[in-house]
Amino acid sequence: MTKKRKTIIYSGDIYTDYRGQVRFINDFDFKGVKRFYQIENANTNIIRAFHGHKKEAKYVYVSLGSILLCAAYVNDFENPSKKANVEKHILTDKNPQVIYIPPHFANGFKALETNTKVIFYSTRSLKASKVDDYRIPYDYWGVDIWQKF
Repeated sequence: MTKKRKTIIYSGDIYTDYRGQVRFINDFDFKGVKRFYQIENANTNIIRAFHGHKKEAKYVYVSLGSILLCAAYVNDFENPSKKANVEKHILTDKNPQVIYIPPHFANGFKALETNTKVIFYSTRSLKASKVDDYRIPYDYWGVDIWQKF
C-alpha cells in the first residue's frame, strides 16, 4: 500500500496592538532544519521552477508580499510523470503560513507582488543538497499552472 504524499500547511496568525504587529506560526518547530535562505525575484514575471530532491525536504515561508507556490510529487526524477498532480498554494504575509514540501517533490514559485521575500528552510546541508538536486522545466506540467486560481 502506498501512502498518499502531500504538502503540509502550518497556519499562524497576526497579533496587532498599539506597538505594531507580531506574526507567528507556533506549530512550526524547525525539526530537522539545517539551513535557510531567502529569495527575492527581480520581478513578478519570473518563475523559479521546478527544483526537487529525493532526500531533502523544504519548508516555505513568505515574510513579505505573496507567491503562487506549485509542488508535485515525482516518482522518477529521470522521467517524471506528466500526469502528476500539481498542488497550488497562495502564500502571503497577510496570512502567515509555512508549507512543508516532502522529499520526492519538485517545487517552484512565482512572486505575485513586487519586493516579495520568500524564506526556504532545508533539511539537508548545502553539500548534501547538491548531490540530490533535480531540475525540471517550469512548463513541464503546462504553463496554466502558473495562473492564480
